[in-house]
Amino acid sequence: MPKRRQTRAGGRSRSGGQRPRGNPAGRTAPPADARPALAIPITPGASGTRQAVERFSARPLVFLAHLPKWVPMLVALGLLITGFLVPGLIGAAALLLVAIFLGWLGYMSWPRLNTAGRVMRVVAMACMAALIVWQARR
Repeated sequence: MPKRRQTRAGGRSRSGGQRPRGNPAGRTAPPADARPALAIPITPGASGTRQAVERFSARPLVFLAHLPKWVPMLVALGLLITGFLVPGLIGAAALLLVAIFLGWLGYMSWPRLNTAGRVMRVVAMACMAALIVWQARR
């Protein structure tokens, strides 16, 4: 594979294989601790209980934000499949874990939702409650 020619900003080639100024590798990397932290703002004008829940939820939310997007989805899908396939209390417990997770995310996003989004969260929670009761009686 032929060696690629280094060029300057104006498209002119570098003379004599000179390296660009900067660190020896020619690239500048941000320090390891310079990774931007996700800020979890407290909802303005919220009650003391909501502010406490938001402060408590900050670490788990940051942890979830740093995971690959497919990991929480795969865990939730595994719990849903377990909840539907395993009859009785074990299946109901798996569905209950999914319902708790959905309820927590719904509670955290509630102030930013419009009316349609809030209605959909309530409908989803009602469906999960019905599924849990149905699975527990199976």
